[in-house]
Order: sequence, then C-alpha cells, then structure tokens
Amino acid sequence: MSDSRTERPTRYAFTSRLLHWTMAILVIAQLFLGVAMVASLDAYHLLRTVHQPLGFAILVLAVVRIGNRILHRPPPSAGMRPAERMVATGSEYVLYGLLVLQPVTGWAMLSAGGFPIALTAQLSLPAIAPRDPDLYAVLRQSHTVLGYLLFAAFTAHLCAVLFHTFVLRDRILGRMTMGRRARPTQPPQRQDQEFRVS
Repeated sequence: MSDSRTERPTRYAFTSRLLHWTMAILVIAQLFLGVAMVASLDAYHLLRTVHQPLGFAILVLAVVRIGNRILHRPPPSAGMRPAERMVATGSEYVLYGLLVLQPVTGWAMLSAGGFPIALTAQLSLPAIAPRDPDLYAVLRQSHTVLGYLLFAAFTAHLCAVLFHTFVLRDRILGRMTMGRRARPTQPPQRQDQEFRVS
C-alpha cells in the first residue's frame, strides 16, 4: 500500500487547470465564430471584429500554456497503460501545435491580403507576411484546413474524456476539474485483474 504522506499530486496545478478551461471556452467560441463567418455574409464584418482579437488571445494563452506545461509536470495516471499515456501525450502536443499554428496562419493570411488586424479601435497588430495575393490564397486554404484539424483534435480529446469518465470510470477528468481534490485514478476493473493475477 502507498503511504498517503508520500503520494504525488493527483491533480494538475491550478494554473494548468485555469488555462485549460479558459482556452476550452475560447476555442469553442472561436470555432462557432468561424462557422458563423462563413455562413452569414451579412454579419461577417461584425463577427470578424470579435474573431481577430479572440484568435490573438488564444495564441498568447497557448504560448503561456506551453511554458506552464514545461514548468509543471502532469500528475501520474495510475489507470493508464504506457501506450495510452503515449497517445495522450502525443494528442496533447498536437493540440498545442494547432493552437499556435491556427492563429499564426490567420495572422499571416490577413497580412498577405493587406487587411488590418485590429485588436481594438486604437490597437492593431503589425504585418508578419508580405502583401501577396498568391500567398494570401495559400494561407487562407491552410487556415481553413487547420481549422478542420483543430475541430477534429478537439472532438477526439472530448470523446476520450467521455470514454474515460463513463466507460472506464477511472476519474481521469478529476485531475483537471476546478472543484474538490480529485481521488487517485485507479479503475476498479483493472484493479480486480491485478488482484487475481497476484
């Protein structure tokens, strides 16, 4: 039996949890905004005034989150096999990459198109790409493809969380919640198998 006095933390650091849920809300809002911008030409310019600063906020938070991830190691997950941990870590890195690439591509796309990138009425971002119609077309297509990839990765992440929560019941979600302290992640099914083998 493990001594409770020497147990490692079962939850992510508070800053990690705060960044996680803040970015989740912003990314969901941004995905809906992106769809609405394509579907509603009448509201396009209004939606763009929200889409641009929100995308920049996601980029800044993504960089902060990567730094936070380097400083704070994730808590151990006793209920996951090594292969599962490898997949989880890989998907985490993919999400981080997309959360940086997607807004940077959008920023470069607008720069190549010669469009102002307004964060507020008084503040605009500088161009990071030369004005070039051909480059604009390539970056616009890339921005769209990355949007689909981000949606797919986000959906896969959500499905994995739901699978662990309702099928495996291993309390993985508790490591990232903002409520009471999470209990150790030890799925009963796998625990029983270990007892029978021993």
